[in-house]
Amino acid sequence: QVRLAESGGGLVQAGGSLRLSCAASANIFSIRYMGWYRQAPGKQRELVAGIRPSGITNYADSVRGRFTISRNNAKNTVYLQMNSLKAEDTAVYYCNCETSWGQGTQVTVSS
Repeated sequence: QVRLAESGGGLVQAGGSLRLSCAASANIFSIRYMGWYRQAPGKQRELVAGIRPSGITNYADSVRGRFTISRNNAKNTVYLQMNSLKAEDTAVYYCNCETSWGQGTQVTVSS
């Protein structure tokens, strides 16, 4: 099973930006769908953005136009660029590929 490791979370003021990274232990992103999820306290985990092997992306309505998912196949890494952050974006962010999940990275947006 591939291992995933997220990084890049932190504390940022509303309106600011962060870039999350998800590094995989194998070159899978070019052949598998990959998704970024988030889970806020007391809420269910939700899909934020995804990218297909073809490069086609999808986004939750709440982040479309503010977040961008991308990947670097040579580095086995997928990114989530988050701009215009809002307090409601505060959550633990996870990357996922099939049955593999990372450990999560905390994003906190102060208003």
